[in-house]
Amino acid sequence: MKVLMINGSPRNGGNTSIALGEMEKIFVQEGIECEILQIGGKDIRGCMACGSCATLGRCVFDDIVNEAAQKFEQADGLVIASPVYYASANGTLISFLDRLFYSSGFDKTMKVGASVVCARRGGCTATFDELNKYFTITGMPVASSQYWNDIHGREKGDAEKDDEGKQTMRALARNMAFLIKSIALGKEKYGLPEKEEWTPTHFIR
Repeated sequence: MKVLMINGSPRNGGNTSIALGEMEKIFVQEGIECEILQIGGKDIRGCMACGSCATLGRCVFDDIVNEAAQKFEQADGLVIASPVYYASANGTLISFLDRLFYSSGFDKTMKVGASVVCARRGGCTATFDELNKYFTITGMPVASSQYWNDIHGREKGDAEKDDEGKQTMRALARNMAFLIKSIALGKEKYGLPEKEEWTPTHFIR
């Protein structure tokens, strides 16, 4: 079983990394392989709605998005972590996620998702809601914890002092591991939920 973890912070080894590190410890204990991709400092452009992915099967911009898509397809879970900028996720991360989810055509049903946010003080819940929307539009169950999945710190390393935040990350990882294992058993016995043919409706007739 595998979890792909996306670090949207441009700071290597920063507070967002501390949160993911707490989760990684638990995944290792639970026998779940995990990989962390640090994408926050990369030059990633946004989606331009060209539609090329529909024919290519990948994004027309051949960068880390396509690399991550292959890893995501093989994973049982996805963790998205971001620092909070103006009550929102890092813009580089959003560009990455828009292209990742839109250009990858594989079925994401029942892959478990979890979002993690880090802030000095405020804006965590708005960012948390923003990131969770990528999961809920693609049939991915969202893992929860004992509190909203946030950790606090301003200067590099400050999050080490947030004992409740670190505990929240560990509880999140345990719950996510449980969901991944439970879904694997359910898929083996029952298969995936039946899907109806998509019936799109539009607001302009």
